[in-house]
Order: sequence, then structure tokens, then C-alpha cells
Amino acid sequence: MGEQPIFSTRAHVFQIDPNTKKNWVPTSKHAVTVSYFYDSTRNVYRIISLDGSKAIINSTITPNMTFTKTSQKFGQWADSRANTVYGLGFSSEHHLSKFAEKFQEFKEAARLAKEKSQEKMELTSTPSQESAGGDLQSPLTPESINGTDDERTPDMTQNSEPRPEPTQNALPFSHSSAISKHWEAELATLKGNNAKLTAALLESTANVKQWKQQLAAYQEEAERLHKRVTELECVSSQANAVHTHKTELNQTIQELEETLKVKEEEIERLKQEIDNARELQEQRDSLTQKLQEVEIRNKDLEGQLSDLEQRLEKSQNEQEAFRNNLKTLLEILDGKIFELTELRDNLAKLLERS
Repeated sequence: MGEQPIFSTRAHVFQIDPNTKKNWVPTSKHAVTVSYFYDSTRNVYRIISLDGSKAIINSTITPNMTFTKTSQKFGQWADSRANTVYGLGFSSEHHLSKFAEKFQEFKEAARLAKEKSQEKMELTSTPSQESAGGDLQSPLTPESINGTDDERTPDMTQNSEPRPEPTQNALPFSHSSAISKHWEAELATLKGNNAKLTAALLESTANVKQWKQQLAAYQEEAERLHKRVTELECVSSQANAVHTHKTELNQTIQELEETLKVKEEEIERLKQEIDNARELQEQRDSLTQKLQEVEIRNKDLEGQLSDLEQRLEKSQNEQEAFRNNLKTLLEILDGKIFELTELRDNLAKLLERS
């Protein structure tokens, strides 16, 4: 296809209500892509927008179209061929201004293309008329071939001068008569040709009128065929857009399936983490209970330890008292032993003396 997108933007699309001619009817539920297309084979600019597989805008730009900004984010134009008015709602004033600039640019390009097309048509029809008229405006005459009467007079006077010898004078007259007959035949031929050319001129004039009628019919047929081609191209572009949209949807579905698979894996992982968390919670509760039991047991042990410490201290005190008593007892025992020793010594001495 020779038609290619040259500028695209996104906007909400509206059409005027065909009944009231006042209210706007939205043709798209959300913002869609609105594109300028250029057909290099026919020098045609079009505005096309698709909502899924449905063409909601298919407007050919003509020189008499006007894009009007009705607000900071809304613009409209009338399409006489589609017998409707289109409206576009943009997300910002910048997008609206950019679309309006492109509309004016392509409108001027469409005007120049139309003027060039008309000049080509005029040039193709003019040479045939000029060739027929040029042949008829300058028909051949004897004067144009042989010259005027004034130009031929010197020869005639020269030929009519008397000569000394009669034989030399008779030859020029006979030769002039032959030339005259020849030119008379040529004149008759030229008159016949002139009559034929006049008839051809009249016939060509009638043919020109007929050709103009045929040209108008051909133009109407060409316009109808152009519209049909435009419709077919629109259908083809819609099919391509549907195919592209389907491919994009398939890719989106594939991406969503992959994302879903990842999410499912993440959900499984989270479930395992939740189970682990539950097990950890149960372990925590069990450990907390055990810790409480240990703390209670620890308190009991602390009480027992305190009692043991008291008992130990008491025992130590008792042992200390026992040691003191034992020491005292040992001291007494030592004194008694010393006394017994002295007594044994004294008894030994007494025994020696006796």
C-alpha cells in the first residue's frame, strides 16, 4: 500500500448527533489513536482512527476544510463527504495545538496537490485543441506560396516585354500559362483542404464538448473509484490494524500468562512462607509456654536456692560454732594432756626416787 501514517496522537472521538445537529455523541469509550495518513499515489491526506476493528474516523482532508478550536482541549471539523462533524478531546492543550498545526499543514498540501492535478488536466486537454486550431488558423493560400500580386508583377512585365525574335517571346508566355494552371490546381487543392480542415475544426469542436462530457463522467467515475479504493484501503488498513491488534493482544495474553505463572509461583512461595510462619508461630508459642514453665521452675529453683543458701549459711554458722567448740575442746584436751604428761613425769620421778 502507498498509504503510510505520518503523524499520530491520542484523543477521545466524538461525532455530532445527526438528529439534533447540536449534541456530541462519543464514538469511543476511551482515548484512541488518531492518525494522519498520506497516499503518495493519489496525493491524498486522510484522518483515520480505529476503535478495535471499527473505523470511527475516515475523513479525507480537502482545501475547504477548517479545524476549529472550541476550547483549550477540544477541536472539531466538518466533513461534507461523510455528512458529519468530528470532534476530538485531547489530554492537554499542547496535543490540541499540535494536531491543529498538522491539520493546517496537510490542508495546504492538499490544496497544492489539487492545483497541480488541475494544471495537469488542463495541459493534457489543451494541446489537442491547439494542434487542431493551429492548422486551421494558418491555411495555405496561393499568395503564401507564390507571393502577392506585387511580387509577381516584375516577372509578368518582364515576360511581356517585346523581344526582337518572336520565337524567344512565345516560350515565356506558354511557360507562364502552365505555371498559372499549376497554381490554379494548387489553389483548388488548398481550398478543398481548407474546407476539410474547417469541417474537421467543427467536428473537433463537437468532439471537444463530447470529450469534456466524457471527462466529467470519467472524473465522477474516478471519484467513485477513489472512494471505493479508499473504502477498500480502509478495510485493508482495518484488517492490518486488527491483525496488529490481535498480535498485540496475543503478546499481551502471553505476557499476562507469564505474569500469572510468576504470580502463581509467588503465591505458592508465599503459602509455603505462611506455612513456615505458622510452624514458627507454633514453635514460638511452644517455646513461650516452655519458657514460662522454665521461668516458673526457675522461680521455684531460685526459692529453693535461697532456702539452701539460708540453710548453708546456717550450717556454716553451725560448723563455725562447732569448730570453735572443737578448738576450745582441743585446747582443753591439750591442757589435760600436758597435765597428764607432767603427772606421768612426776610419777616417773617418784618411781625413780623410790
